Parts: sequence; structure tokens; C-alpha cells
Amino acid sequence: MALIPRSYLNCVVTLGARSPKGEVSWIGTGTLVGRLFQTESNGQKRYHIFIITNRHVLVNQGDLVVRFNPSNGSTAQNYDIPLYRKNGDPLWKGHSNPEIDIAAIGIDADFLEERGAPYNFFQSDEHFMPTQEMSTLGVSEGDFVYVLGFPMGIASKLRHYVIARSGCIARIQPALTRDDNDFLIDAMIFPGNSGGPVIYKPEIISIGGTSSVTKPGLIGIVAGYLTYSDTAISQQTGQARIVFEENSGLAVIHPVDFVLETIEDTFQSANIKEKINISPALVQ
Repeated sequence: MALIPRSYLNCVVTLGARSPKGEVSWIGTGTLVGRLFQTESNGQKRYHIFIITNRHVLVNQGDLVVRFNPSNGSTAQNYDIPLYRKNGDPLWKGHSNPEIDIAAIGIDADFLEERGAPYNFFQSDEHFMPTQEMSTLGVSEGDFVYVLGFPMGIASKLRHYVIARSGCIARIQPALTRDDNDFLIDAMIFPGNSGGPVIYKPEIISIGGTSSVTKPGLIGIVAGYLTYSDTAISQQTGQARIVFEENSGLAVIHPVDFVLETIEDTFQSANIKEKINISPALVQ
């Protein structure tokens, strides 16, 4: 019994940085999302495709490496995405609030299709679960979630496979009322998870007086984790000698509302022709 739609696993890519020698280190996770911009008369929908990640993943990087699996089953291919134009202007855009660690990069989906690199994306009108919807559905503390990504840069050498971990919502009420820009989940995440999606785990069982939430919606993007400090004290001097910073197991998540705002702002920053033809193209 699958609780994560199979297509969701193809909505996640690993992001890397290339050294001067050409070696790639995996530094973060990208979430593929689609902004609906047209519904044709036959009902077919068209989307602008973006890679969503954290701002801190892109800062101080020249190019970004992204990895996709070819459809023929051969070894995964790495592609370079330029992050800046030749004049230094960025090809990516962060959320207008610098405290919100979300950034978007427009990509040329036709490029991927021409090279036989299958992918999926979270559809803004179907798969997102913004805070208002979560509040209406009764999403609350203790509800279960999945986190998709590439913790500690763990990526298979031959094929591109995402890592799924589970957890639960630890605190979300301040985010539902928009008093906070983030919420907390109880899940172990590590460097490399940054920018990865958090998926609500659908349930068919609920306690009396509440309704079950059966939608496996995208509710947020991983931004980081909370730490705590453990201090080693010298027995001779009674002074602190070493301070260890530990992962608390609480992860900081930005609601998907901020993804919607970021991709809309990114889209509005250029006209449609520029978004389709001049958005960062993937080049091998």
C-alpha cells in the first residue's frame, strides 16, 4: 500500500556544486513545481516549471548541478544550470522576505523532454496544500508527514533515487494563523535535505469529532533544523572547554504558501517569452 504517490518521487532532484577540477559535491535538494498558466479548451493544462530550493543553497554558487535519470535505464546524467547572466544579474529569485529561505529557478522543460529525461512536478492547482486549506481540513500537531530529499549528499552513483523519511508535525498553529513564517516537524533532517518537500501523510482513520485528511499534499519546504548545545566542562578549571552543537530532531519548514508567492514573483519579473526562452537552460 503506497502512501506517497509514485510521481512525487520524480518531483525531487539532487542539487550539487562543481569544484574547479570538475568534481561534483551534492549540497541540497530541489523540488520541481509547476505554476498553472493556461487551461486549454480540451482541458489540458500548461505549466511553467521551476526548481524550488533554499536561498542558502544558491548563494555563493556560480552554477548549479542537477541530476536526472534517462528514460532508457542508463546511468543518471548531470546537467549544469547557470545561476547568473554574463552581466552578473541572477537567473534565480528568492522570496521577497529575506527571512524566508525559499528560492526559485525557471527551467526549460522542453530541454529535458528532448533528452529523454523523465520528470514530474507538483502542480500548483492540484498538489499544494496551503495553510488556509490545512486549517480548513483540520491539520494539526501529531499528524504524520514524509520528507523527501538527499540527506548528507547521499546519492546513488548509477541512478537518481530520492530518500524518504517519516515524522510528524510538532508545531503548526502559529503558521496556520500566519503569525510565524515556518512550522516544526519532528523528523531527522541533515545538510543535503535543504529545499526538499514535506508531504502530508494521508489517513482514512480519525478520532471522533474530526475528519480524516486523505490528500497527500505538498505542505512545505525544508529550511533547516533546530540545534542545541552540549558543553564539555574541564574538571580542573570548571570552565567550558568544548561546545558541541547537536541536531535536536526538530526541522524548520516553510509553508507552501511561500513557494506560491516566490514562483509568482519570479514569473512576474519577466514576460512569458522570456520565461520560456531565456530561463536557465540545462546544459550537459
